[in-house]
Amino acid sequence: MNRESDWLWVEPIMGSRRVSNFCWAAILLFGALGFFFVGISSYFGKDLIPFLSSQQILFVPQGVVMCFYGIAGLFLSFYLWCTIFWNVGSGYNKFDKKKKIVSLFRWGFPGENRRICINFFMKDIQGIRMEVQEGIYPRRTLYMKIKGQQDIPLTRIRENLTLGEIEEKAAELARFLRVSIEGL
Repeated sequence: MNRESDWLWVEPIMGSRRVSNFCWAAILLFGALGFFFVGISSYFGKDLIPFLSSQQILFVPQGVVMCFYGIAGLFLSFYLWCTIFWNVGSGYNKFDKKKKIVSLFRWGFPGENRRICINFFMKDIQGIRMEVQEGIYPRRTLYMKIKGQQDIPLTRIRENLTLGEIEEKAAELARFLRVSIEGL
């Protein structure tokens, strides 16, 4: 968490611009192009890409299916590249003691609700809750408990924090907000 002063705390949130998303989008793009060009090559009867042979593939039904998978993969790849370009999910958590307001801001998809901003008063915060599940896929999540609302997650789903890191993060935030910590 990034603490800026005694009365203001701003925590940046990373969105879709992650190395893993870039890798998956690129893999999907090249795989989809490969499928599409092999399908088209089977239609024309000659290899459009030298290292992707389509000599033994008939256009009906294998070539048609390969083209379909290629087009579907291109649409999925386009979707991933758009989320990366728009940086969907990025934003910040801002805790302002002077104004006594907590603001959670995230960027969404373009349109009417592109900017997602949730504001509530600090007096409504009941505490910070930690949820820890160990096992093959451990999950350690930090939540903010709000009066009359469901708990709001403060950590990302795939954020792999150690138990010590999440405890420290919870303690710092609870100390800053002057609320209790629950769970463990």
